[in-house]
Amino acid sequence: MRDTFDYVICGGGTCGPVVAGRLSEDSNVKILILEAGQDSANMDNMHMAGAWTKNHYGPTDWNIVSPPQPGLNGKECRLPRGRFLGGSSGSNGTICVRGVPQDYDDWGFPGWSGKEMFWAMKKAENFSPQDWFPHDKDAHGYDGPLHIEPAEVFPIADCFFESFQSKGLPYTPDMFSSGVTANGCGHAMRTTWKGTRSTAADYITKDRERPNVTITCDVTVDKVVLDRGSDGSLQAKGVEYLDSNGIRYTVFASREVLLAGGTYNTPTMLLRSGIGPKSELEALNIPVQLDLPGVGKNLQDHQLIFVYYEVSEPDLTDDARVNHDPNAYETGHAEWKENKSGWLATFPFGAFGFARLNDRLDRDHPEWRALPREPGRDPMGLAESQPNLEFFNTVCYGGPPEYTDYPKEGQWALAMCCFLCGQQSRGEVTLKSTDPFEPPHADPKYLSDKRDLIMMSEGVRFANEIVMEGAGTKNIIKGAWPPGATHHLNKTNEDWQPFVQKYASTSYHPGGTCKLGKADDPMAVVDQYLNVRGVKGLRVVDCSIMPTLMSGHTQMPAYGIAEKAAEYIKQAAASAKSANGGEGFNARL
Repeated sequence: MRDTFDYVICGGGTCGPVVAGRLSEDSNVKILILEAGQDSANMDNMHMAGAWTKNHYGPTDWNIVSPPQPGLNGKECRLPRGRFLGGSSGSNGTICVRGVPQDYDDWGFPGWSGKEMFWAMKKAENFSPQDWFPHDKDAHGYDGPLHIEPAEVFPIADCFFESFQSKGLPYTPDMFSSGVTANGCGHAMRTTWKGTRSTAADYITKDRERPNVTITCDVTVDKVVLDRGSDGSLQAKGVEYLDSNGIRYTVFASREVLLAGGTYNTPTMLLRSGIGPKSELEALNIPVQLDLPGVGKNLQDHQLIFVYYEVSEPDLTDDARVNHDPNAYETGHAEWKENKSGWLATFPFGAFGFARLNDRLDRDHPEWRALPREPGRDPMGLAESQPNLEFFNTVCYGGPPEYTDYPKEGQWALAMCCFLCGQQSRGEVTLKSTDPFEPPHADPKYLSDKRDLIMMSEGVRFANEIVMEGAGTKNIIKGAWPPGATHHLNKTNEDWQPFVQKYASTSYHPGGTCKLGKADDPMAVVDQYLNVRGVKGLRVVDCSIMPTLMSGHTQMPAYGIAEKAAEYIKQAAASAKSANGGEGFNARL
């Protein structure tokens, strides 16, 4: 007996549950969501926001590692992505930075403007105001499934706000929700509530669990089942997937198949289905169903770097709980279990800032001045209304697992983090083999474009000035961390370039590998409504559709993309019902 659903959603990460939740509002619709990882209901390391890196290895991660990156002195980079229900919304930094409206206006599509994307992101959220925080009421939503709130402020964050302002970044408290400025500082909202992380899984679990949504975990999608009509057209009919024992199953979709595997996994599902660049498919003996050259191309990821400093005074950072306690995780876990508090209940970031640094480079850097640019744009292709970089401080020593210089009792440290917006380097995602259990081959090609290296180095140069010269931090920072490091003495862009090439890595913000593009764009994979070009009944719903990566963090845009996709899917269902005399899709299958 054929297992048939109206919609089959491939991927239970961030976007898949959002679409499932919205479509399930129609009780007559039957939905299947397929997730490669485990059910996350009892994953404490997901629900505790501060335990994020605990999910970056092993069965809760896709274990993707880049090839050696020439732009990073040959370093390989781990590229963590959540592999459980809720996906990367359960292993990210909880940060809600939407970018600015121009980021989405630049996509150049009706329905995807900044105004419309900000509306979609707002629709997702259930904002919980705090008495101390002067939020922008119009920037927030109050009845969505995703809980959002301002984060606890540590003393060191106030010091950084003072330094940001003294260095020309005005304080606009809720700027990262409203998107009103590309140069300023403020608070980034967090996807937490009452000490617990909120994730995309909240759209289809807890009080939003519905009987018309079937959630199947621990299964890996191999390929889309395609049917070729007598006119040569392709239509998605279903999906083949495997359980953890390698047993293969087929399930059918009477309306649509929706790919929500994320920037790394959605293109690999298309490739295994025979949809992608012809030469790549033939090299792996995959029958070519559709030569679509853009699949897996256009990979972008904000370049991120942690720059560490030593703090001279106690009680400004959270090192006592996080780093001085030899049983910090056990202590924090017990406190969280008991009353949803403690250092694991929140994420250890403080003050945030956006900055425009093009004018600095035009003034100080002859190579930058000589670079071509379009009217009204800088060499990164960004307008004055778009930031070149984002900055934020940690409230203790911490960061990706490769950083191991933990302060001992009597020592305090933190990082100034900087990441690049508008990056020009482009990578790709390809298949190593046809084995669906093998991680995708993702090559970001970090810093392969010299413009990225120059702007990133200028960002770290400016960040160092904020820390070492800023009004709020200049008297509480000893210098670089660990002891003996001298990066705080760097002065020029060229001084910082080797440091950037040595220490920069992923920001966990991949996008672009199934590009939204017009019909005359040979690298376009999806159209305005996220339909895969050349295939009926198949859409992509995740950050892979981004033509260019927005400023800020990809979490809220992922929710916005999924919210908009759900609207488009509902509209298509309504149109089909009208065209078939009220009988809907099934009448024509």
